[in-house]
Amino acid sequence: MCNTGHKIRGLKKRFTMNRENTIGKLAKIAIIDDDPDVRLALESLLQENGFEALPMQGSRDFFALGDHPDVDLALIDLRLNGESGLTLAIHIREHLDLPIVMLTGVGDEVDKIVGLEAGADDYLMKPFNPRELLARIRAVLRRYGKGQPNGGPSVPADHDTIRFGDKLLDRTRRELFDHNGVEIPLTNGEYRLLEVFLSKPDEIIPREELLEQLGSDLSQYVDRTIDVLILRLRRKIEAVPSKPVHLQTRRGLGYIFVRDPQGALRNSGT
Repeated sequence: MCNTGHKIRGLKKRFTMNRENTIGKLAKIAIIDDDPDVRLALESLLQENGFEALPMQGSRDFFALGDHPDVDLALIDLRLNGESGLTLAIHIREHLDLPIVMLTGVGDEVDKIVGLEAGADDYLMKPFNPRELLARIRAVLRRYGKGQPNGGPSVPADHDTIRFGDKLLDRTRRELFDHNGVEIPLTNGEYRLLEVFLSKPDEIIPREELLEQLGSDLSQYVDRTIDVLILRLRRKIEAVPSKPVHLQTRRGLGYIFVRDPQGALRNSGT
């Protein structure tokens, strides 16, 4: 039997969370994993914590749900039997507005980066702590507004927040909102990159420092991933991504994040 399945079964009762999802429609989680023990353990864990679980052994089962599957989040194993979970993740990202959390037991940094490039919202290494998995699933669902009250969640006064332009980042919940209070969904990689920039606003940050802050090595593959994350982040925070006012490039130097573009113009005398 898989070690991950044993770990989940052994800990799930200790880490059963409050059933906040039982109010109204249960969030449906598709579990795509070719290991029957893991599927069974995850199904039990999710059901005991207020989710509806849909166990599947591969992409064929997921595609059988139709073009518009009634699913709120896909939990996908990176290495499925006879296929790649990345292929399914890429298909979902291209055709559906569906959150993705990827699982991998390989332990290779490259697998994390590949998952982010494929559009995964978060990833978790096997074996994992059941409580951490539940917390990450709930965080991703909140970022997509799944099961939240109409109008989006309010931000409590005691939360750690930071504003840039007309947007608000709630660092306590790891959520980003536009000027209307509507959440802008961010993947884990996009959120981490934004947080790095906001920790040093209006300062030029070299690419090497960004890589170090994100906890990645300096390989050519990871270096290219910075470009991918910046492109995706610009699409979500910039009115015109091709002409960014916040996340700007300084050729040969790195990147700079301008929190208040209008203020920067006033200070420059233009």
